[in-house]
Amino acid sequence: MAMKDYSDEFKADAVALYESAPGATYKSIAADLGVNRATLREWVLRDRERRGITAAAAKPAAPPRKAVPSADPHERVRQLEARVAELEANERKLATERDILRKAAKYFAGETNW
Repeated sequence: MAMKDYSDEFKADAVALYESAPGATYKSIAADLGVNRATLREWVLRDRERRGITAAAAKPAAPPRKAVPSADPHERVRQLEARVAELEANERKLATERDILRKAAKYFAGETNW
């Protein structure tokens, strides 16, 4: 199988997408982008090494979320703040995916000879 050559920009976008998605796996993000899981993992590890981030502190797994309303107003505020943070992370992931898709569409549109 031929080796594919990905641009540095694509690699950076793929790493940003993985890092911005709480609880995402290499497999799921790689499948979304159409790259090999091991390739994405290598890009992420290289980026973390470049930034000096250790594997243990890199990306905590997202805890499973259960929506249990609380009678305590302070606890309810804490739950809502956690939910807002979760939604903001999801929004960042979607924005990154959108940007990658736009760049891919622009790239492939330039490659066609109509």
